[in-house]
Amino acid sequence: MQKLELLNLSKSFSAFKALSDVNIELLSGETHALMGENGAGKTTLIKILAGILKPDQMVMKIDNNIQKVNSAIDSKNLGFNFIHQELNIVSYLSVAENMFLSHPYPMRYGALINWNKIYKLSKDALKKLDITHINVEDKCASLSTGDQMLVKIASCLIKTETSPTLYVFDEPTAALTIQESEKLFKVISNLKKKKAIILYVSHRMNEILEISDRVTILRDGLNVLTEESSKLSKEKIIRSMIGKDLSDNFPKKTGKLNDKVIIEVSNGHTKNIKNINFKINEGEVLGISGLANSGQREIFNMLMGIDNLVKGKLNFLNKIYKPTGPKDAWKKLISFVPRERRRDALILKMSVKFNTTLPHYAKLSKFFFLANKKKENNITNELSKKVQLKYKNNNQSIYQLSGGNQQKVVFGRALASNPKLLLLDEPTRGVDVGAKLDIYKLIRKLTKNGCGIILNSTDLSEIIGMCDRILVLKNHEQYKIIENLDVTTKDLLSNFYEEKKI
Repeated sequence: MQKLELLNLSKSFSAFKALSDVNIELLSGETHALMGENGAGKTTLIKILAGILKPDQMVMKIDNNIQKVNSAIDSKNLGFNFIHQELNIVSYLSVAENMFLSHPYPMRYGALINWNKIYKLSKDALKKLDITHINVEDKCASLSTGDQMLVKIASCLIKTETSPTLYVFDEPTAALTIQESEKLFKVISNLKKKKAIILYVSHRMNEILEISDRVTILRDGLNVLTEESSKLSKEKIIRSMIGKDLSDNFPKKTGKLNDKVIIEVSNGHTKNIKNINFKINEGEVLGISGLANSGQREIFNMLMGIDNLVKGKLNFLNKIYKPTGPKDAWKKLISFVPRERRRDALILKMSVKFNTTLPHYAKLSKFFFLANKKKENNITNELSKKVQLKYKNNNQSIYQLSGGNQQKVVFGRALASNPKLLLLDEPTRGVDVGAKLDIYKLIRKLTKNGCGIILNSTDLSEIIGMCDRILVLKNHEQYKIIENLDVTTKDLLSNFYEEKKI
């Protein structure tokens, strides 16, 4: 395949036009980036290519020959491969079984599954990403989020009878570390040398400008720009995506830190982390950073009562704090936004209203057990407005929203109780530049009103741009706390790799 063209592509959902007369040309040996705000039409376009959705109108040409994709099987037969933003891992299956979910199993004698070949092909695919630490026979549930994403990426590199001609990467680096991302970029470079077509979707402009050859930007379902990457700047990309300039990616702090301590951790030890010592004042944002799986998530587990203290103590609002679990933490006005919204935060078939009010039913109900629909609708309307949610109505199912708007629902739910402490684990993962700014402004508004925030992010510019201090973790242990005074990404990375002095 030398060229794939999508012409006059349109798709509507009732009165909403997701795509309108979009034209895009993809060339072999090229990485073509697809950008746009959440809800701009990127996911709809990908689902049409995958045969999941049928367009209202479209002419698809492969090397000037008209082709049709009426099903996922048609898409697969054309050599289209997809790495979706959401993991869609089957936790109780092994790594190898997950990698072969979209591939036929090799058989022996036409009747028996050839497990040895499955394991070998899976290992070979992982080696293309320089991954040797993952055992293909282990259950996927035992892997970190980053490793699970690497497994999904490697699954598209398995040798099959149909040679892939198109690779679609949808936010592949959202769950990856810098080092893991670099491995992925090397694989993409090798695929380009083999004349594959790469369609790459990401909100991270630095990597778009680094690895792409051309960029197409969608806004409100329209193709507003297709340009060579070398001729683009961040400012032009942002202007094309949202239709206006953004003066500052990270809004400046408007309030001052208060001397009142919200939470203090003294010599905190759980079964997974040790030697944790910090305190957070009213209006402060504490960043948590380090190499992947250094203990970031485990700090949240400690504060939410998922992992019990085995040594040390916690003080919250000048009282001894011994949370018995997440329910207890929420009740004490500690809210949490987890990184895996689909797995850990949302019930996809339920409504926006249900997901927004889920942890607050006791407070909203009549006599503690009767639903109060009026209150539920009022608080959903209020929170949706606060987080600038784009949706039809309160009864719309969550799965119908874009990834960014799903994240806004999770964020809004965390604000419903007016928390004193807000825990944010990758809060802008998979969120477009405009929505990111909305979330950053919301964080600044919360801190101005005295809320303390703990922020974990693999986006180091986000940590530097939003945090007052940065706690660096190494090997599940606190290494140091850095005052955020002219800290650079290089400074943070140096601390991540610096040997601990004895």
